[in-house]
Amino acid sequence: MRIEQITIVGTGLIGGSFALAARKHGFRGQLVGCDRADVLEKALSRGIVDAGFTDPIAAARGSQIVLLATPVGAIIDLIERLGPVLPTDVLITDAGSTKGEVMARARAVFGDAAKERFLGGHPMAGKENCGVEHAECDLFAGAAWLLTPLRGQNILADAAGAYIALLETLGVRIMTFDAAQHDRICAWVSQMPQMLASALAAALIEEFGNVKTAAEGATPLTLADVNAVGGRALREMTRIASSPYSMWRDIALTNAPNLEAALHALEQRLAHVRENLRGPGLREEFEQGNKFTTETRRRRES
Repeated sequence: MRIEQITIVGTGLIGGSFALAARKHGFRGQLVGCDRADVLEKALSRGIVDAGFTDPIAAARGSQIVLLATPVGAIIDLIERLGPVLPTDVLITDAGSTKGEVMARARAVFGDAAKERFLGGHPMAGKENCGVEHAECDLFAGAAWLLTPLRGQNILADAAGAYIALLETLGVRIMTFDAAQHDRICAWVSQMPQMLASALAAALIEEFGNVKTAAEGATPLTLADVNAVGGRALREMTRIASSPYSMWRDIALTNAPNLEAALHALEQRLAHVRENLRGPGLREEFEQGNKFTTETRRRRES
């Protein structure tokens, strides 16, 4: 199957970067954006999309692929809105960070036809800054693009196969999981790091953001001082703390059980570290952590 036109609903960082990457890697079809008028104006001025509509139904007209690149809550609503009105040979896919509720909505809307009409997806790439102005053509290069097919779904057939072939031209690594596996692993490797960065940054604000908290006789530290002292390690650990709540709210709401379990496990590890600052347990914790970084380095070098 040849893809002549793709509609991207949500032309921000992910949707805009997908369009730029597709064009860079040889896609010659029409790229249609759907977003607010002010966002579309920026996307059109940068040449990210060829046409733009504020109405998703109008934007999807004539497309073989419709990519939903909005926050998760909007993806769920768009499946409900677009599914009944689009031709049955149009593939709807998404770039949402959680998959359980997304896939459940697709099954509810499409019924037995869901395996032909919907393919769950999640690019493991992004930035701490969102918006079309931050979109870039190489955002997905070398990144994993997770797919969550339904049981028995042939993802290499028809529109799904053509879409995956396009994804592979972007330089991504395709990985497949069921929705439950996806949400569990992403709670650990993506969502918990975000919560940790946000909590650490918030704690630093509370500890050093008010000059009145300085010890008696000490020179008050500014947040700039804290950043300078912390250096690269602190910057790397808190960089994503600037990520927008508007996106992470939906992620937390739709994957709360997995994220709660991951955070609880981390809390227990931190309590173990705190209790062993003067004991042998601290060495064991460092050795355990070193195993992860050593294995990660080995795989990158192989």
